[in-house]
Order: sequence, then C-alpha cells, then structure tokens
Amino acid sequence: MSVTDPVADMLTRIRNANAVGHAFVSIPASRLKRQIAEVLKREGFISNFELNEDKKPGVLRIKLKYGPDGEKVINRIVRGSKPGRRKYASAKSLKPILGGTGVAIISTPKGLLSDRECRKQNIGGEHLCTVW
Repeated sequence: MSVTDPVADMLTRIRNANAVGHAFVSIPASRLKRQIAEVLKREGFISNFELNEDKKPGVLRIKLKYGPDGEKVINRIVRGSKPGRRKYASAKSLKPILGGTGVAIISTPKGLLSDRECRKQNIGGEHLCTVW
C-alpha cells in the first residue's frame, strides 16, 4: 500500500499508539520523519527514538512519553499543512500554542523547528503539525 501523505501517516500512528497506551510505535523511516521526532523529543513530547536501518526501508521506533500516573503527554496531534493545501506562517504570525504548553512544528530553511525556536530566530516556514 502506498501512502500519499507520509507525515499524516506518522502522526496517525503516534495518535493511535498514544490512545491505547503503547510504549513504542514503529514507523517507516525517512529524513523528514526523523526530524519531526527530534523536535518532539526536544520539546518533551516523546521520551526517545531510534533509527533501525537493518531492514529496507528503515524503521523509526518512537518511545512515547506518559506521566507518573500514566497520563498522556500528547493530548492532541493535528496535521497543519496538507499536500492539497499548504499552510505557511511568518515568525510574527506564530503565537504560542495553549500558552506555550503546545508546539507547532515548522519546516524552515534552517530545518524543522518548533514555533518557539522560530520566534527566537525570527524565521517562518511551512506549518507541518501542532501538538499539545
């Protein structure tokens, strides 16, 4: 089966694994997906991730994060820009998500950054997704 939107597929796999309380989720790897996982780790939404290139294609294994009593760290994860409708944001238009508790992931000329990092560097780009 061919996936037409790999980012949406990744977000859906994370959303589904998080909903049922899985510790890990495995996703077919790509450079973009690895960069999304790096931003999620930097912002504290996932514990860790590893890239397993033993198989073709490689597999990105993400360790989901939960609170001390099992509460979910990721409450919602929503796709922003889609293949049929791209969304772009300037640094000035990026507002904190839920008072700073959430994060928007932006594809910029300097790589994937969180909305917080974009505001600090005064750079905009394509809004890939929002997590809170």
